[in-house]
Amino acid sequence: MIVEPFANDELKDNLNPVGRVYYSFSTLLSRPVSRSQEVGLCLGAQSGEKRICEVVTAAGFSHFRRAAETPFNVVYEVRP
Repeated sequence: MIVEPFANDELKDNLNPVGRVYYSFSTLLSRPVSRSQEVGLCLGAQSGEKRICEVVTAAGFSHFRRAAETPFNVVYEVRP
């Protein structure tokens, strides 16, 4: 299972009060931490399901689905 902040694939769909807080947090913490790592993908807090699926698939997993969601988080089921 992967738990991520709730995000849509398109920027315009994330411009709401929750999305704005997540973008702010991402700028201050998530992106700098990612940049300090070897891969440095910098997905940030609003990467969306499409991008998460691409990363999971590239990592070698073949099963990816949205298992649950709330207004704040999305839970993805991932299997080899």
